[in-house]
Amino acid sequence: MQIKPDEITSILKNRIEGLDTSSADLTEVGTVLSVADGICRIHGLDECMSFEMLELPHDVTGLALNLESDNVGAVLFGEWAKIVEGDTVKRTKRLLEIPVGEELLGRIVDPLGNPLDGKGEINTSASRPSEFKAPGVVQRQPVKEPMLTGLKAVDSMIPIGRGQRELIIGDRQTGKTAIAVDAIINNQDRDLRCVYVAIGQRKSTVVGLAKTLEDAGALQNTIIVMASADEAAPIKFLAPYAGCAMGEHFLYNGEAALVVYDDLSKHAVAYRQMSLLLRRPPGREAYPGDVFYLHSRLLERAVKLNDDLGGGSLTALPVIETQAGDVSAYVPTNVISITDGQIYLEPGLFNSGVRPAINVGISVSRVGGNAQITPMRRVAGRLKLELSQYRELEAFSQFGSELDPETQRTLARGERLVKTLNQAERHPMPVEDQVIQVYAATNGYLDRIVVDKVDRFLADLTDHMRGNEAELLKQVSEGDWSDDTQQAVEKAVSSFAEDFGFDLDEEGHPLDEDDEASSRSSRRDGSGDGSGDGERDQEEDRAQEPEPANA
Repeated sequence: MQIKPDEITSILKNRIEGLDTSSADLTEVGTVLSVADGICRIHGLDECMSFEMLELPHDVTGLALNLESDNVGAVLFGEWAKIVEGDTVKRTKRLLEIPVGEELLGRIVDPLGNPLDGKGEINTSASRPSEFKAPGVVQRQPVKEPMLTGLKAVDSMIPIGRGQRELIIGDRQTGKTAIAVDAIINNQDRDLRCVYVAIGQRKSTVVGLAKTLEDAGALQNTIIVMASADEAAPIKFLAPYAGCAMGEHFLYNGEAALVVYDDLSKHAVAYRQMSLLLRRPPGREAYPGDVFYLHSRLLERAVKLNDDLGGGSLTALPVIETQAGDVSAYVPTNVISITDGQIYLEPGLFNSGVRPAINVGISVSRVGGNAQITPMRRVAGRLKLELSQYRELEAFSQFGSELDPETQRTLARGERLVKTLNQAERHPMPVEDQVIQVYAATNGYLDRIVVDKVDRFLADLTDHMRGNEAELLKQVSEGDWSDDTQQAVEKAVSSFAEDFGFDLDEEGHPLDEDDEASSRSSRRDGSGDGSGDGERDQEEDRAQEPEPANA
């Protein structure tokens, strides 16, 4: 049977005329050209957008990153090992979005919002884009509300405000994560939602951290986003943006949120791996040229919105791990220049028993006293300067034994300040207690106490104030530092110091028996009941007390 060409033409015309275009499913599809290490190249998808989500077989999701003339480079999330050459890829015409909402609080999730803690499915009703343009200057307001960490050293010298970006930087095993975790625990009863993003950490470490937060009662107020060490680079790359999107849900609803990125060094390494596999040209330290933009567009999303937009805030605490204290490496200098200050932790201080091991000299908060309550700003004003002087003189005093009295006093005061700012991990302190302790240290009430007794003095002082001066502490916590409040604090602290008893005279020398007896008698006459703590173990204290020149 012979078919004529004009018959074929008429048949095709009839078919085309009868086509119902309204019900047609026009899906742009492409084909996998190659796949390896969680990266695939796709032919087709000419209209694909950057950061568009792609559908692949076996419930694998792709994220388009490289848009080239003849192919699309995409990173894969899910079981990418099942993807083979020739598989079909579909466009979704949607940019990457992350599930958000209060339903995630108290859970451990992956960057795509899937639960990892075995507590069942999470039914979220909202989502936000993983990449979102940071608000402009007009939409912001100055950072002036404290984001209290509960750490005396941080809240007194390097205060953090809501909406600030404060970098925590230091070598491995110097207590970087501990500062962030203490901040989360300290805010468990406040109106601050917390998101902890773990990038490239062991699963056991993250589970242990979740247990710590749960024991402290802070897990129900925290979302943990985990991209563990054994995950592919794309998951680690996505984790901080997912955590930020989850925090922005609270930000744009007028609430306050805190996001901890632990740590961005591993994030940069994951991005470097991904970029090299996508054949992007390497630059310094083999990082791609946009590694600065990688972190700047993330951290710029931390903001204190103006009141017209709800007044919400998103505070960022990025963590950076240095190698042998080298803060001038590529990624550390990038993040230092992006953030509003840094807390630098030093291995030498950590090994000598200082907790947290903060180097006061190069740690700074560019918000400063604006993020402190008035009492803390007033009592801690001299603290940083005195500690810096102490560190310089401490190094200098090792080269000579003869020091003038003024230098000896500076060294003695600095030693007691360091002891005052030492704080056990997982024990954040209310701001009013911090103010009282720092007040006692900076106003010389510890100068006549031997260093070994400073901890007991401060603990007893805190108990005394809580028991006898609760109303005064409440005034301090509310920001009252009027003349009457100052006089009441001075009276309460000096009265306690006299009852506690002194171990040294005004020159820093140990009191002898006659001086101690006279001092004890005068205290008994003046206050009615001296505690006599200063005479306890006097011989032992004198034996342990170093020479004043080396105090």
